[in-house]
Amino acid sequence: MPEIFECLAAVKQEFLFENAVDAFGVPIDGERGVGYLLREPVFLPPMALSFTELEALSLGMAIVQEAADEELQAAAVAVMNKVGEHASNRRQAPKSWGFGVYAFERAQEGFRHMPLIRRAIREGLKLRIDYRSLDDRNSTRVIRPLQTEFWGRVWTCSAWCELRNSFRAFRIDQMQHCEPTGEAFQPETGKTIEDYLKQIADQMDRDQDRS
Repeated sequence: MPEIFECLAAVKQEFLFENAVDAFGVPIDGERGVGYLLREPVFLPPMALSFTELEALSLGMAIVQEAADEELQAAAVAVMNKVGEHASNRRQAPKSWGFGVYAFERAQEGFRHMPLIRRAIREGLKLRIDYRSLDDRNSTRVIRPLQTEFWGRVWTCSAWCELRNSFRAFRIDQMQHCEPTGEAFQPETGKTIEDYLKQIADQMDRDQDRS
């Protein structure tokens, strides 16, 4: 009899767990009697932020709201709403942090490609781009996107270019078309963002030695 009650208790706990998962939208895979796996983090541990740290967060989110694509803009608004909701009772977040950020038109032209490029970086997807260089030369490339960079006026994408068999940085606003090739890629020695950054650092050291 005790074994039966223990079994019933276990079933009840799993039932309550599954309903809690559904209620809170926690991304968990699995099934009753087998086990469960949390797919991704859904919360941050409790932390205390100083007023200056909150200012830094606010500035960063203000930049994202003006200098990124619609998906990230919406996420930035949501972050700041959460900050306002959970600010310390002793020192409420102000209605305005006093920052004004105004994106350049050239940066905005590349926003339509940003969600796809960010997804390709996360998931390791090759992209095919129709690219117009600054001297108006057109080319079609297959790239392995590695990182995006914001330079105040424009966004660039650092990538491994299969046409040139080397690293290249592409201005995203100069991409006329961008689509997945249907191929994935795995990190390879000599073709990662770490390799690219090391290559740049080594070149800067050589240039400094010659100067």
